[in-house]
Order: sequence, then structure tokens, then C-alpha cells
Amino acid sequence: MSVINPHLKIEHSKTIPLDDAVERRLPIAQLFTLGLQHVLVMYAGAVAVPLVIGGSLGLPKDQIAFLISSDLFCCGVVTLLQCLGIGRFAGIRLPVIMSVTFAAVTPMLAIGADPNIGLTGIFGATIASGIIATLLVPVIGRLMPLFPTVVTGVVITSIGISIMQVGIDWAAGGKGNPDYGSPIYIGTSLLVLVFILLVTRFAKGFLCNISVLLGILFGFAIAFSMGKVNFAGLDNAAWFAPIKPFAFGMPTFEPVSILTLTIIMLITFIESMGMFLALGDIVGRPTKQADIIRGLRVDGIGTVIGGLFNSFPHTSFSQNVGLVSVTGISSRWVCVMSGGILILFGLIPKMALIVASIPQFVLGGAGIVMFGMVLATGIRILSRANYSTNRYNLYIVAISIGIGMIPTVSHNFFSQLPAAIQPLLHSGILLATVCAVSLNLYFNGYHPDKESDRDNCEKEAEDEITE
Repeated sequence: MSVINPHLKIEHSKTIPLDDAVERRLPIAQLFTLGLQHVLVMYAGAVAVPLVIGGSLGLPKDQIAFLISSDLFCCGVVTLLQCLGIGRFAGIRLPVIMSVTFAAVTPMLAIGADPNIGLTGIFGATIASGIIATLLVPVIGRLMPLFPTVVTGVVITSIGISIMQVGIDWAAGGKGNPDYGSPIYIGTSLLVLVFILLVTRFAKGFLCNISVLLGILFGFAIAFSMGKVNFAGLDNAAWFAPIKPFAFGMPTFEPVSILTLTIIMLITFIESMGMFLALGDIVGRPTKQADIIRGLRVDGIGTVIGGLFNSFPHTSFSQNVGLVSVTGISSRWVCVMSGGILILFGLIPKMALIVASIPQFVLGGAGIVMFGMVLATGIRILSRANYSTNRYNLYIVAISIGIGMIPTVSHNFFSQLPAAIQPLLHSGILLATVCAVSLNLYFNGYHPDKESDRDNCEKEAEDEITE
């Protein structure tokens, strides 16, 4: 059954149709607050990629700041495209937040380190890979029959396991922090977690829906009182700075770099497909093949936009799926508001810097709640699979999740294999997905024309909710 917030107001004592929950337009003040909550959840991840790329390439601070602003601007534009849609690029029209993908960081660093290619080579490869991936979307969309209930459950569970590591790293202070694991960081994260649980349990109505935002503000106040908030550079940041395309020069198109990022895009397509399936289950609007194609198409065109405006490959951000599950707010208009806020942050560097000053350990407690909800969604879907008369499904789940956990529990497991395939092997989501699809084909076969047990289970769940 999809997660429905018990405090959501229902007019005339009737259940709001699930599609109406996705289309529901809340009051502007609530939209802004809920949209800001989504932005705060994804912000650390959004700014991390330009920080890593810019720092590794030795860019001066003002250029790194511009990369961050460009990234936020692109995240906002592509989020609007995904949630609203324009013509052929209609988007999936679910509560989705778009951001740069971590999967592309390692190959982009390799591309940028080549003195003959550099940063403009990254942008050129981003544009070209986005175009190629967009053209391949219809082919990827036809893979839906490969994702019955048991495979879908494995994919979403592996997403939860993978991003849970992000939340745990946040709680310890963030990767690269010299004081990683400090009791102060862990203690503050725990207080944020407890605060969110208290608000969830005892608050009513709108306050319950913004429990994560309130938890982040609570943690920020604690961090500020301890002197752990750094506003360095705020005085020098501009109030307004337009984002210009090709600000670092015309892009460089190098074939090997393009091929590398195209492979990365296909990997993120698989992850996005799992995220779309999870989100459709959470909001009560099961995703069909046409929905998947629309969503992936925006992932591709969003990557093109990223390359044009000095940013990087974009994808649908799985971190925010957990927030939808926690709040029970399914309206896509919340994420439309988030897109507007992101554009605003991109154009006003001073505002962007203030939000960037929130310490990662403040986000840790919130991350554990949200990412755990994605994991719980996967487990719930797995519970619908047929184990009583099909014992093979147990093998599919056990082996696929085990394989998918390898990058999380053993970072050096694949270290002796060729460097060219390392990006593929470090995605637990991709490993679990490939394993689950392969084992399902081996044990259960391929039935593209037969209504899947996933569809049947989703219909039963919808009937149970609406009755």
C-alpha cells in the first residue's frame, strides 16, 4: 500500500483520488516551505560534484563558485522540465528533483585531468552523451517487461542500501572531513533524528509534513551555537549573477570521453528507472512504459542543458524519493516550487552560499530517515512477490541484493579488474539490477505480452486504498 500521510486533510470525508494527490495544488506558503525542504535535502549532493571537479582541476575559488551556481540553475530548469514538461519533453510529471549524478565524477575527473581536453572536454562529452542517451531512450523504455515485482523490489531495495551510505557519511561529518566520526557530529545527527521523530509523532497537519525541514533547522541552530557553521565568503558573494552558456569556452568533443559518459548515462538510466518505479509506488500512481520513457528523456535532455550551461550529467535524484515517502505529500507542484527555488539560488550566489553553510552532520539524522524510507519501499514491494509457489524468487532476491552490496561493504573488491570498467562495478544499483534481471530471465523466463505480477499487485494495492 502506498504511503498516505494520516494528517492530510480530506474534504467531505472522502478519500482523495490518488492522481489528484499528485496534481493537488497546495497554498503558496505551504508549497514554498515544502519545496525548500526538498532543496535542503538535495543541496549537499548537488554542490558536491562541482566542488570536487573544480577543486581537482585546480580552479580558482570564483570559478568554483560559478560552477556551483550554474549547477543549481540547471537543476532548477531540468526539475521544472521533469515536473511540468514542454511539448515533446513532457517529463514524468511526478514529484521529482533533478541533480547532477555522482556516477560521472570519476570519469569526468579523468577527462578533465587530460591537458588536451580539460574542463571544456567535460562539457563537450556531457552535451554529446546527453544527445546520444536521449536518442536511446525508446530502446531503454522497452525494457519494462524485464522488471516484474521481484526485480523491481530488488532494484529499489538496492537504491535504499546505496543511498543509506550517504546518510551515514553525513551523520559522521561527511566524506573527507578530518574529524569524521566525531561524537559531536554523531550526537547532533542523533538529536536531529529524535527531533524529526517527535514532530512526526506529536505534530499535526502541516507541521508534521515539514518534520524534516524543522529537524534540519533545529540541527542548524545547534551547530551554529557550537560555532560549527562557516559563513566564509558570504560578504564577497554577489547578490545577482546571470548564468551564461559556454562561460569557460566552447566545448571540446573527444570520442573516447563521449563514449565513457554515454555508458555512464545508460547506467543512470537504469537507476532512474528504479527510482521512477519506487516513486510511482509511493504516490500511488504506478509507472508505465510511456511514463518511464518521458522521465528518461528529460534525464537525457537535462544532461544536454547541463553541458550547455557549464554543468554536468543530470539525473533524477533518488535522495528526495524518501522525503516524499516521509511527508506523504505527493503533489508534483511542490517540486515545481523546488525548481523555482533552485533557479533563484543559482542566480543569487549569496543565498546559495547561506544554504551551503549547513553542515553535513546536520543533514545526517534527516538522511537516515529519508533514505531508510526508500529501503522500506523496496522491502514492501518484495513482500508482494510470489515465494510460496515460486521458490526461485528467493534465489533472485538473495543473490542480487548480495551482489549489489559489494561496492558498499568492500571498496577494493574489484580493484584488480581493468580500470576502464571500474565505474560500472562501483554502482551497487547497477550490479543488483543486472543480476536480478539475468536471474529472473534464467528462472522465470521472458513474458513481454503477459500481464506481470507487479501490475496485478499494484492494482490490488490501488483497490485496497480506494475502497
